[in-house]
Amino acid sequence: MGYLNNQIVTVDAILTKKGRELLAKGDGSFVIDRFALSDDEVDYTLYNPNHPSGSAYYGEAIENMPLLEAFPDETQMMKYKLVSLARGTSKMPILQLGQTSLNIANGAPFTVTPNTINYLDGQTTEPSGYQFTISDIRVFGSFVGSGITNAAAQALATTNAQTVVTNGTATSQTVIGLTCSGNGTSVPTLFSTTSTLYATLTVIGLDSGARAQIPVFISNKSIATQTASAVS
Repeated sequence: MGYLNNQIVTVDAILTKKGRELLAKGDGSFVIDRFALSDDEVDYTLYNPNHPSGSAYYGEAIENMPLLEAFPDETQMMKYKLVSLARGTSKMPILQLGQTSLNIANGAPFTVTPNTINYLDGQTTEPSGYQFTISDIRVFGSFVGSGITNAAAQALATTNAQTVVTNGTATSQTVIGLTCSGNGTSVPTLFSTTSTLYATLTVIGLDSGARAQIPVFISNKSIATQTASAVS
């Protein structure tokens, strides 16, 4: 990873690991049909309305910040996408998952049910649902979304059902729903050198653009089932 020259306009387009995976399948599942913009590198606290040179220089520090080159880990880039919200919105929507991590035993079930706060006059559920992405699908024995049956959700479900998960390859997987559920993996070879598997679960509101991310720990022992349910 490096920095781009912010004095010139540069389009740095690469495929993420997930994009490479879909392209390698050669079955037509690699289709680019939309784009998003983000401002991950921007520190807006640098905006200075007291700049001695006047209003034309209030954003000088921000405009001179370096931009990062694109990098292929889709779970670590474009975390802060630009979104369109209703006129008059005074607070950014926030996702609540009910806990700061997901801790389950091998084979144990889990459910994650997000709530969105600061959204549509108190509405806590988004009509289009949520996008759930696990950074390493090997940590789950099953991983499904429920509550949304639109074309995007069905397409992802079909793709996931056709995807062959191998123990030696860490790949992400995404589902769409109002909730996601599944169970921790019971594959013993994954625990051959460790007692705990690690991954990251990223949740994005498909209407609000709000995002939350929590670590996932799968323990090779019997512990109580943990449910990540949203709190108001």
